[in-house]
Formats: sequence, structure tokens, C-alpha cells
Amino acid sequence: MPSAIRVDSEDDVAVALRPLEAGEEIGVAESNITLRDAIAYGHKFAIRELAEGDPVRKLGWPIGEATRPIRTGEHVHTHNVKTLLEGIEDYRFEPQPTAELPRSHAQFLGYRRAGGRVGTRNEIWILPTVGCVARTAERIANQANARRPEGIDGVYAFAHPHGCSQLGDDLGGTRAILAALANHPNAGGVLLVGLGCESNQLDALMKLIPEELQGRIQTLRAQSEEDETEAGLALVDELMEQASIAKRQAVPLSELVLGLKCGGSDGFSGLTSNPLVGRMCDTVVGSGGSAILTEIPEIFGAERLLMARAKDRETFDDVVAVTNDFKRYFLEHGQPVSENPSPGNIAGGITTLEEKSLGAVQKAGRAPVSGVIRYGERVRRRGLSLLEAPGNDAVSSTALAAAGATVILFTTGRGTPLGFPVPTVKIASNSELATRKKNWIDFNAGTVLNDGFDDAAGELLETITEIASGESTASERNGEREIAIWKRGVTL
Repeated sequence: MPSAIRVDSEDDVAVALRPLEAGEEIGVAESNITLRDAIAYGHKFAIRELAEGDPVRKLGWPIGEATRPIRTGEHVHTHNVKTLLEGIEDYRFEPQPTAELPRSHAQFLGYRRAGGRVGTRNEIWILPTVGCVARTAERIANQANARRPEGIDGVYAFAHPHGCSQLGDDLGGTRAILAALANHPNAGGVLLVGLGCESNQLDALMKLIPEELQGRIQTLRAQSEEDETEAGLALVDELMEQASIAKRQAVPLSELVLGLKCGGSDGFSGLTSNPLVGRMCDTVVGSGGSAILTEIPEIFGAERLLMARAKDRETFDDVVAVTNDFKRYFLEHGQPVSENPSPGNIAGGITTLEEKSLGAVQKAGRAPVSGVIRYGERVRRRGLSLLEAPGNDAVSSTALAAAGATVILFTTGRGTPLGFPVPTVKIASNSELATRKKNWIDFNAGTVLNDGFDDAAGELLETITEIASGESTASERNGEREIAIWKRGVTL
């Protein structure tokens, strides 16, 4: 393996593939470059002279501009590069030709549900309407899980602190997320647990659930029961008896809905794991399936790449609207639109939000953008959709699940144990992380640097179909199952 890599012929920087010492001579970009600084694994160094104010390119696009002269062989990072992002922008509709996507005859064993959707798990979900009964929901789930019959993959409660003292759109967002989760095909049955006096009333929540799906949903008002735990267990027993009839059956890849997510990125995320996931997106979409990309703040600086792939003018306008709405959200709260990357991202070698975004959008491959989903909405059409949600791992992954993702592909260069309502496949961007945190990581994309994308893509697709067919992920084995709701309004 080489010591460093230049990704694009237009790049001004190369990325260190191992820790490099000052004074080392490194062969890269058809030149031998003597390093002026020590370069950490995953960090960048200049491969040509840059003047103050010059754009700095990586992945073929500017990731910022030089804040002072940068010499060849010098470390390139936050000390000498700044973001070019500002505020609201005007965009022009400049569509690109549609790329030809790969197709696959791969199958997985899924659960066909009413309405035609296919789940990758047959679980019972317990959703509290309000934080006051979150522990009640967990107690019911724990006791029910101990007596679940064959054919039920698990009973899970998803605690959260919301549902009361909320107003308007803020309450509406909480209600929409919970209703969308209650509709999810991975849940063979759902128990909605209310308190009775909360803002998020059960009757209003049930109105958001299609009538044809309400037969697999039970409701419980804790204040109305003498023993809410026993009452809840009786309802879950009914749900499990009904759901245990379902059987896995072979279905084509077109029935899969992939959620695309990255968290704790590093300098390799845009080189290995994210473009590898992009190949999975292209294969699933090319085979007639669906994929959902989210984390709107983490497309800032790379949004034009997605806008150029909008399938029509209406979709382009929707992408512009969701992008600029999120920028206004930042600005109205007195925050710059470039407030990223996180300390972990910076330590991993990511300098600006543009650099992170250029890597992040690679998870969406080359597929056309077929639609935009607002927070709390469910995916409406096949193909690649863009989902409104922040970059926060738990909030955005919960939104992906609520939107209908039946498997989440979660790339990471730093590592995280978190898991979410649907199987969450942790994909390491580098081999060191995959080796060190085997109990967190499901797939090592670091092999791309040695073996290329083709072999890794075949192996990852096989891993995805196995997990969709019932093989557990690391986070499932570790009991990591969480939700987080995006709270945006006043608390009473």
C-alpha cells in the first residue's frame, strides 16, 4: 500500500495512509515530496504551493481556502484553511445526464406486510406517547421479551422524554415520528403506551396511522388501568400471537429500503466507506429499490452535486428548499452554517464542513434524486430520497427508520456503539478501527485501500442481504436500540 494518496487529479492535497514523519520523502501524484511536518494517519499535506486566498481542493472540489501561504509538504488543516460557506444561496437548475446504475439479482428473506411493504425483522415495538411512561414501556418490553414465542425476533421499547409541554409544530414533529415508527414494516405489532393527560394524546396519534394498519396496533392508557404493566403484557401477548404467524420469504433487492448515515467521520470516510456505501445505494436503486440520504447540514458545500441529479425541476426546487430552510434554522438561532465538523472529525483529519460534506454525499452514489421527505414523513417513491433531519446520529437515524428504512448503513471512522430501531450496519472507514472495535463494527471498508472497491462491494452486499434476512448486527447483539426525537420548539 502506498504511504499517501491523491484522490483526484485536480487535488491540491494528498492523504496520509500511515503516520508520516517530518523529513520523509513520499511518492505521490507522480512526484517525490519531502514532508515539512509530521502528518497523522488520515490527515492531509500539500502537494503543490498554495498562496493565501487560494482554494484548497480535495475530492476534486474546493474544501476551503488557504488562510496563509502553504508550502509543498506542509500539513494542511484547520490552522491554515478556512471554510468558504456563508449563508442562504441562490441555485440554478443545471441537470446532469442520468447515470446508468448497476442491477443485482440478489435476494433476502423478508416479511411481507399489509400494503406491500417488506420488513427485515418481525418484532413487537412499544412506543410511549410521553416520557412519563417511558419506563413503563421498558418494563412491559423486558417482561414480554422473556416469554416471546418462536417467530418473534424481539420485543423492544423506545423511550424518549417528549410528548408533553410541547406546542404546535414541535408537538406535531413528535407525533409524526411516533406515528411513522408505528407504521414500520419491521414491527409485526405495536403497543402505544400513553399516560392519559399528556399533550400527545393517543387518539390524535392514531389518526395519523392508516386504517389498514391499525389492526396490528394496540393502545394502553396507564392512568385508566389498575395495573398498567399487566394490562400492557396482555396486549403484547395478543400482538405476539398475531405476529408470530408471519414467515420470512425470499424477496428481490427491490424490496429493500436503505438508510444512509455517517457518524464520527475521519480522513478516510470519503475515500473508502462512503463511496463503498454509494455503490450499495446505486445497486439497490438500480435494482428497483429505495435509499434515503439525510443529515442536511452535512451536505452544505456539496449540495450542488445532489441538485444536479434531481430527476426534474420540482425535485430540484424541493432540494433547494430543504437546504436553505436548514440554513435559515441555523442563522435564526445565531449559528453559522459552517459549524461543523465536530472535535472527533477534526482529530480524524477533516478540516471544514465542505470536506465532510463532499465525503458524506458519496453515500448516495450516482443515483438520481427522486424526491425530498420532510421530517416525520415516510418515503413515498422508490429511488433515492433526501430526508430532512439534522446531523446528530440518534436524531437522524431515528428519522431514517421512521421514513421507512429497513436497514441503515452507518459509516464511521471513529466508532460508536449506538444502534437504532432497525438493523444498523456499522461500516469502518479504516482497518485499525475495525480491528480494535470488533464488538462495534460489522464491516471493514478499510480493505478498499489494498483490494479496491469491487471485492469489497460484493462482500458488503452479501453482508447486507444476510442482515436483512435475520443475521444480527453488532449493535443488536449489544442491546443498543435507541430513538431520539428532534425537539425544536418552546417547552411549557
